[in-house]
Formats: sequence, C-alpha cells, structure tokens
Amino acid sequence: MAVATQTLEELCINSIRFLAIDAVEKAKSGHPGLPMGAAPMAFVLWDQFMRFNPKNPKWFNRDRFVLSAGHGCMLQYALLHLAGYDSVTIDDIKNFRQWGSSTPGHPENFETPGVEVTTGPLGQGIANAVGLALAEAHLAAKFNKPDSTLVDHYTYVILGDGCNMEGVSGEACSIAGHWGLGKLIALYDDNHISIDGSTDVAFTEDVSKRFESYGWHVLHVEDGNSDLKAIANAIAEAKKVTDKPTMIKVTTTIGYGSPNKANTAGVHGAALGGDEVKLTRENLAWNHEPFDLPADAVAHMRKAIERGASYEAEWQETWAQYKTKYGAEAAEFERLLSGKLPEGWDSALPTYTAEDKAQPTRKYSEICLNKLAPVLPELIGGSADLTHSNLTELKGFGDFQKGQFQNRNVHFGVREHAMGAICNGIALHGSGLIPYGATFLIFTDYMRAAIRLSALSEAGSIWVMTHDSIGQGEDGPTHQPVETLASLRAIPNLTVIRPADGNETAGAYKVAITNAKNHAPTLMAFSRQNVPSLAGSSAEGVQKGAYAVVDCQGTPDLILIGTGSEVGLCVTAAEKLASEGKKVRVVSFPSWELFEAQDAAYKESVLPKAVTKRLIVEAGLSFGWHKYAGNEGDFVTIERFGASAPGGVCLEKFGFSVDNVLAKAKALLG
Repeated sequence: MAVATQTLEELCINSIRFLAIDAVEKAKSGHPGLPMGAAPMAFVLWDQFMRFNPKNPKWFNRDRFVLSAGHGCMLQYALLHLAGYDSVTIDDIKNFRQWGSSTPGHPENFETPGVEVTTGPLGQGIANAVGLALAEAHLAAKFNKPDSTLVDHYTYVILGDGCNMEGVSGEACSIAGHWGLGKLIALYDDNHISIDGSTDVAFTEDVSKRFESYGWHVLHVEDGNSDLKAIANAIAEAKKVTDKPTMIKVTTTIGYGSPNKANTAGVHGAALGGDEVKLTRENLAWNHEPFDLPADAVAHMRKAIERGASYEAEWQETWAQYKTKYGAEAAEFERLLSGKLPEGWDSALPTYTAEDKAQPTRKYSEICLNKLAPVLPELIGGSADLTHSNLTELKGFGDFQKGQFQNRNVHFGVREHAMGAICNGIALHGSGLIPYGATFLIFTDYMRAAIRLSALSEAGSIWVMTHDSIGQGEDGPTHQPVETLASLRAIPNLTVIRPADGNETAGAYKVAITNAKNHAPTLMAFSRQNVPSLAGSSAEGVQKGAYAVVDCQGTPDLILIGTGSEVGLCVTAAEKLASEGKKVRVVSFPSWELFEAQDAAYKESVLPKAVTKRLIVEAGLSFGWHKYAGNEGDFVTIERFGASAPGGVCLEKFGFSVDNVLAKAKALLG
C-alpha cells in the first residue's frame, strides 16, 4: 500500500484519514478504522454528488447525509471541517470526545450543525434515513408541480456490518423497499470486521441478496479502497433508479494504510498507537504534523462553500417563482418550515361532559386524531399493523404507498422498532412534519431504543400507545403492561401521559402537538376498556400534570391519586367516603413530567405536605410513586405479571375495584 506521489483526490482522502487518526490518537479513544477505510467513498460522495451549503446547514433542500455506523464519527467530523462548516473547527477536532466539544463520541444532531440525526446505536441511522426519505417523498408529492420542483433532495447513508446485523435495519429497509423510496441511497462499508474480529464468526449471509429481496436496487464496488471512478459510477447509476432505493456494497479495508492493524479488529475501536501512526504516515507518504492539512486539499474541499451557495441560490429562485404561482401551497409550505402551528388549531379538539357515554380512551384518541388531521396537514403516521386496535387511521387521507406518497396513513407492518426510528427521521427532517407511531403499550419494549433516542435527539415524535394495563384482558400477561409505564417515565425528556377520559385525552394531544413543534417527544397511554366522562376532568389540568378532579371544603383528610382508567374508581370511592363525612380530594395525575415542571406553589396546592394520608391507584407497578405517596401513603397497584381473563375480571381480581379502594382508604383513615 506504499504511496510515492499523491493526486489531489488522494490528498483529500488522506486528509480525512489523518484527521481521524490524529483525533483518536489525541483523545486515546475512538474508532479510526472506519474513517480510514471509508474515506474514499465519503470523499467521492461529498465532492461529486451531495448538494449542501456549509454556511447554511439547515437549508431545506440540502441532501441529507447519515453516518449510520456512528462509531466512525471522525469520518463525518473530518468531512464537515474540510467542507467548511463553522460547527467543526480544527480545535473542535483536537478536542474530539472531550467535555463541551462539538465533536462528541458519536454524532449528535443537537450538538453539531451538519449532523442530521443522532447515530451510534447500530441500525438506527439507516432506519432514521428511511424516515428522512419518506419525508422528502411525501413533501415532493404534496408540493411539487409539473413546472416547479420545490422538493428534490436525496438521503445518503454510510452503514457498516454492525448496522446490517441489527434487526432494526432489516425492518426499516424492508419497508423502504416496499415503498420504493428511490431517493434513498445507502453505501455499505463492507469491510468484514467487527469488534469480535472477522464477521464470519457470526455474519455470513449474502447481504446483497437480502437487499434485493427487500426490493432494493443493489450494486457492488469491488475495490472501495482506490477505485474512485467505480464509486462515482455506482452512485450515478443509483441516482438513475427512481422507483426503488439503492444499496451499494463497497468492499473496503478497515484501517486502510496501517501496516500492522489494517483488516483487524485492533483498528476498529482503539487508537493506533504512536508507533503505528508513524508507520501509517510513512506508508501513505503523509509528511504532515498532526492536524496539519495540505493547503491544496483544503482548498479543493472548501469549494463546497461556493457550490453550496450556488445550490441554495438556485433553489431560492425556484422558491420565489413558486410563491408567485402557487400562493396557497407556498403559504402552507412556509408555515411548515417555520415550525409554527396554525392559529387556533387546538380549538378543533373535542370537549365532553359527564353526560357523555363511557368510551375507551383509545376511542377518544381516534376522535382527537381525526379532529386534528384536517387542521394540521403536517400530521402523518400510523400503526405497526394494529391500526384498527390502536384506532389511528386518519379517515379520508389515504394510505402512504408507492406512487401515493402524498397520503398520510403510514402502514409500518409488524415493525415496531423500525416504526419508531422512521418516525424520528421524519421529525428530524426539518420540514415541520409531525409523525406519530402506534402499537400496544407493551410493545414499546420492542422499540425502546427508538423512543429513548427520540428524547435524546430532540425529535418531536408522538407515540400513541393503547391497551395500557391488565384491563387489556384475554391476551394475558405477555400483552399486559405492568412495569412499562414506570420504565418509560424513567427516560429523561420524554413526556408520558395517561389520560383518564375524553377531556384529558384532548389535553394530552394539545401537549403532544405543542411538544412536537418544540422538538420533544410525547408518549400517550390509552385504555382498551371504557372509562366514564368525569364531571371535573380538564384538558387544562393535563397540561399541569396533576390536578384536583374532585375536591372538598378545607384541608382533605385523604387524597386519592389515580391515573387513566383508575381515576374513575377514585371518584366513585370519594363520593362514598364523602357521604360518610370524610373530606377527600381526588387528584388525577396523568403526567409526572408535566407536574414536575410546575412551580412549588402549584405542587403544594395539589398535594399539600400537611396531608400525609394518600392512596395511589394505578394498574401498574408502584415503582416511582413513593415520591408522591409520602411516608404514610398506600397503594392499589400490581406488583406481578397479569393473567389471561376478560379485562374486567383481571382488574377485579387484582384489586382494581371501588370496594378495594374504599377498604384501603378507610384503613389509611383509621
């Protein structure tokens, strides 16, 4: 691999490699192997094909780039620096993986302008990219005109063997092939090495055939180390195929240029070491000090600044013409990009009285979705093959399918994890779309990584979860969430809401939509069984997280605290206790996170410290509730798995009855 002289292209490629080598070496931490091997394909992509503006990283019509193999993030940081992004200076690269730098150990969209999505957990990036490509396809179908192409960009991905091993990538790529997302192009860094060594210890399938079976266009570049022309030809050919996504397998050598560590696991996740860095410099004829770059390479890569300004100016001209010709569509498009909600949108949400018939909160959720859909054209989403159980169809808005990308009902199939990651990609596209994904609450276990990443990466996804307790019934303990709410409430930056009735469901949707526009996710948990409309329920109360749905004169003797379908039990029990002369307050507590955001005075007004007798009623674990129960509190909760029986029987047998609430309350009162 010894190099005598270097072309300008080789200087650029080696600049990428040595920025990665030097940054990892200085940090004594990181993954140099992927950037060293993938530098040629990344250079060709960024230099010849990608349309972006380094001086305006959020320009709408830019191509999106996702480094799904996020451990190799120095590849992306090197590209951003060389292309002229202000977000990654040479000092930032010197401070790779250090406190406060814009070059964290895996790409974070909220830390580094130019990074589209947070990657690192393998497979998430390619699945996010499906969401980015879906967003482009939907907006193009909605806004483009025969004489005006307003939305026209590609989503490019570099993924590795680890991404292809993770199940979420298979789920996402399967549905991407079904949809025929022709502007999704993935470059597979086929280097045959993972942390455990050669991939043949665990991964011997024919990835190309797998992607062909998904409905992808598949190409192979046999020499990804040096055949730049073959890489360019493959990308050009991929762009010609418009009715299906493309996977380009690019066979490379991990750690290319390292005499002793190339093509070994030793270069995957550790610094080369001083001696090997020296040998690699000699082998690649790199006569530059650490972090010193050849002026010719920098000048060539920085041409992206001029190109980017030209690309954006050209698009701005298209946009100006579009506004003249298509005023109504332009106004909607502009509002979407601004992130603003339509004036008075929340007035579409329904209200209820105590006289309204009992319904499951999943039904109230369906009503809210269909009241919001006409006034929020940005709302798009669906279910993981449970549309008619989750009740998530937007009636009259059609199914998002190949050739029908303008439609808004997305059928994800039985792919909960991919659904979550795809929704995050839609949310992070930057076009103002509000995605929602739905399944049974228990199956958040199948998509927890994506839910966590929605909170971490500030993705305004909405999670619509139904069948929220043992009240789910006959399907039994495999389908009855017990510990699930507690585990979800443990995720930072995720708002979890369990509404009690129709008014609270409307309040939950108001919070969720508002959160989405503020780049924050919300998870709502809805019942399968009927719940009564409560006289004191309040959409406004939901926004405060907890409030008195039934109150008494003076200081209460007892506070009953419930969520969701159990609030009705508390209300009935309170009525009986009041008839016996007891002063009882019932607090509906749909959201811990919203309550904790209130000031101390409000919290004290709802849960006075002086009232120590409190009873928590929730069809789930008591875990986490002790903070609100106080030292003298008690619980009507469930501390074991459920059982297979009709939902009402399950609830009764496990103590979720008015009689049991009364018994516990009277025991507390002495």
